[in-house]
Amino acid sequence: MRKETKKYYFSVEGETEKWYLQWLQNAINSDPNTQYKVKLDCPIQKDPLKRAKGLIALGKTKITHVLDYESEEPIHVQQFRTALDRMKEAQSNRVGKGITYHLGYTNFTFELWIVLHKADCNGILAHRRQYLAPINRAYKENFENLDQYKHEDNFKRILSKLTLDDVREGIRRAKAIMQKNKEDGLVLKHYKGYSYYKESPSLSIWETIEEILKDCKLLKLED
Repeated sequence: MRKETKKYYFSVEGETEKWYLQWLQNAINSDPNTQYKVKLDCPIQKDPLKRAKGLIALGKTKITHVLDYESEEPIHVQQFRTALDRMKEAQSNRVGKGITYHLGYTNFTFELWIVLHKADCNGILAHRRQYLAPINRAYKENFENLDQYKHEDNFKRILSKLTLDDVREGIRRAKAIMQKNKEDGLVLKHYKGYSYYKESPSLSIWETIEEILKDCKLLKLED
């Protein structure tokens, strides 16, 4: 029996995020246990407002914007907040498409989420370059720098080592990080209706991934 297709909307800031979501779509659709097929609509678009205005969709639509909280340097903080400004504006009546924007951030970078599929990554890092060593350990690679890791052939080789079980483990580890941040008394920042920790590690991208797996009955509700 042909399975119904559910569509999920994203806007992403880079190629690795897009390649990951394309891999995830294929992994779900290849799983015989999935309740639904999925289509992950994930163009590279750093401006959430442009993404919303260009969207052809009917009715209420949720979009997850995937972005990094790269550091506490003023330029990075401003870039992050500008994205949230645009997400908020995209939800306004002026755009008029019934859009809700969800924050799918990683602090410092998307590499944190990739590492969590294979290993814990709970330490506080001083710079995003420091994700290189955990990536190499987790995936048994020997990349010399993050640019090499992000090369299409190399990154897609990383993806080939993943399974949906790894995604489920990533969600579990991400939840544990956020719970620990709460237990440690870190202050959850609020801006334009969105919440995030300025400290690393922290992330919310897992929330949408979890929702997709649950919708497809590939993740138990109690997990």
